[in-house]
Amino acid sequence: MSLLPIARRTAGAGLAAGAAVTAYAAWEARAYTLREVTLPLLPEDHAPLRVLHLSDLHMTPGQRRKQDWVRDLATWGPDLVIDTGDNLAHMEAVGPVLDALGPLLDAPGVYVLGSNDYFEPGFRNPFLYLLPDDGRRRTKAPQLRWRELKAELSRRGWLDLTNTLGSLEVGGTRFAFAGVDDPHLRYDDLGAVAGPADPGADVRLAVTHAPYLRVLDQFAADGYDAVIAGHTHGGQVCLPGGRALTTNCDIDPARARGLHRHPAHSRPGDPGSSWLHVSAGLGTNPYVRLRLACRPEATLLTLTPRAAAPPA
Repeated sequence: MSLLPIARRTAGAGLAAGAAVTAYAAWEARAYTLREVTLPLLPEDHAPLRVLHLSDLHMTPGQRRKQDWVRDLATWGPDLVIDTGDNLAHMEAVGPVLDALGPLLDAPGVYVLGSNDYFEPGFRNPFLYLLPDDGRRRTKAPQLRWRELKAELSRRGWLDLTNTLGSLEVGGTRFAFAGVDDPHLRYDDLGAVAGPADPGADVRLAVTHAPYLRVLDQFAADGYDAVIAGHTHGGQVCLPGGRALTTNCDIDPARARGLHRHPAHSRPGDPGSSWLHVSAGLGTNPYVRLRLACRPEATLLTLTPRAAAPPA
């Protein structure tokens, strides 16, 4: 028997399987999901608070379904919104992002920017993310309208945490914040936010776009209860079960998304440790809108008293 027909059938089956996986990954990139997590950070006997964590929208004007989905998140009535950056993916995306946030801007909020808020995106082979980080960054591209985005978010009352400290009172609870500019671009100024977290605050949160270890280590050592981050896309193209292959930073793939501890081996109450929540985010590079075993997400973090049950 000639091997040629067998080879042709095998190649055809492989192409069909590849096309099916690609089609599924394109569908999954639009399967927006709200994940719910419980985090025990509040003082004893305090009523729960809802914190909506948004990250990595990578918005373009034509992504109407994503814009509608984000706008509908306001129906959950979050008490606080934390935006960990990479909102923009197009020169004309500021308006669509603000429109998508819509009524969420009426709630108290804090934000930092990510690398993709600063520079116009370009096509990048997704398999390059599997290679070791060579330190090169796309910083020669045209700048996006990030100044306009910051001005509008701040005008609506959201707190800009770019390399600075801040505080808000939410639901009778005093939150102390520290935030840094994007560590992926090495824009973070850890010296500007160094020092013990405010001991008089009820909850101490640190905010960063990319969860690089140098940033997590300092925030944990300074006594922040939790660090809120994005950037990783949860691995974006994962093995079955959501096992990430890469994080696009130096955090381990096992903590590419979800709620963990930092350091990874620590437990609640350990000195020099924090909770770490990493969002898998809602977007992708606009030229490669694929996700596999890693649906786009926002997270509703329900804060409960510290004596409550362990987080889910």
